[in-house]
Amino acid sequence: MTGPVGHAYSRLLQDQELKGDPAQQRAVVALDRLAQALANGRGILGLFGKPKAALAGVYLWGGVGRGKSMLMDLAYASIDVEPKRRVHFHAFMLETHQRLKAARATEEGDPVEDVAEAIAEEAKLLCFDEMQVTNAADAMILSRLFEKLLERGVRVIATSNRPPSDLYKDGLNRELFLPFITTIETRFDVVEVNGPTDYRLDRLAGVEVWHVPNGPEATEALSRAFFQLTDYAVENRDKVPSEELPVGGGRSLHVPKSLKGVAVFSFRRLCGEPRGAADYLAIAQRFHTVIIVGIPVMGPEMRNEAARFVTLVDELYEHRVKLLAAADAEPAGLYPLGDGRFEFERTSSRLEEMRSVEYLAKGHGTDRENKS
Repeated sequence: MTGPVGHAYSRLLQDQELKGDPAQQRAVVALDRLAQALANGRGILGLFGKPKAALAGVYLWGGVGRGKSMLMDLAYASIDVEPKRRVHFHAFMLETHQRLKAARATEEGDPVEDVAEAIAEEAKLLCFDEMQVTNAADAMILSRLFEKLLERGVRVIATSNRPPSDLYKDGLNRELFLPFITTIETRFDVVEVNGPTDYRLDRLAGVEVWHVPNGPEATEALSRAFFQLTDYAVENRDKVPSEELPVGGGRSLHVPKSLKGVAVFSFRRLCGEPRGAADYLAIAQRFHTVIIVGIPVMGPEMRNEAARFVTLVDELYEHRVKLLAAADAEPAGLYPLGDGRFEFERTSSRLEEMRSVEYLAKGHGTDRENKS
């Protein structure tokens, strides 16, 4: 491993921050090939020195916690190219649809062409975390959009829990999406990253996910868990980034702490304000782990908050999001009386299941997403 990503990866091994992992090492080799292609401005030489088709990118797929996002971040930091951009795939697609809408309203040309041109000016290297194709609107534009981006020399690194052939599986009009899969399979280095170590689950070892009651002790425990999950330096706790998460309809939700797929919210922000399923779906798709503080015991006067909490937990559960929380009671005691008490029993049951090792070992995402 002699390229920039390989050098950075070797340092992590030497510092014993990672364990030797052949799957990760294959990914590092692929990422260094992409770095070489970017540096040369062309593809890699093939048999007898004949040029191969330009390497378009690297697609890393595999189970949860195997280091895909870490490898992408390592490549993003190590590959010397500007401008470049790292973005969650869901957020990128929401932004792209907004750009297409604006282009259709103001220009007479091909909106995909115009949007691709703008994106290409902003980034020579695009890094997408958690590529999932969840709806027909995304599927219909991806082939043409990526074709135009690659024509302009944009190179891509993507991570996903699925192999390319399973993207948008059983989706509506999937035949129109197949050219995108072909592009990935023929022009990307596709690397399965499924090594023996689940680093994310390792980081959860010994972490209590449900803290009772609310208070300084619970808050401090969840703070430690956040830094443990994100490998963020505790001394920089005042510099943790926030995020404005698009939730549809031109609205956004402020995420006070957002880092490496982990988000921190207060109960009041999530359930004390008028919110609906679209808000909670956006959270569940964007984050693999959610930390919630300040969950109260809810009585009849808080039936609206309880109903929102039910919807929130449903989305987190369906998308296998890991939930860490501080509350004034165990799940069964959160809503003892009030309208919807019977429905809340299912939520209590799900919250208990979400504390289990079996649930915590599941990958982020849901099979039903790809049947829309």
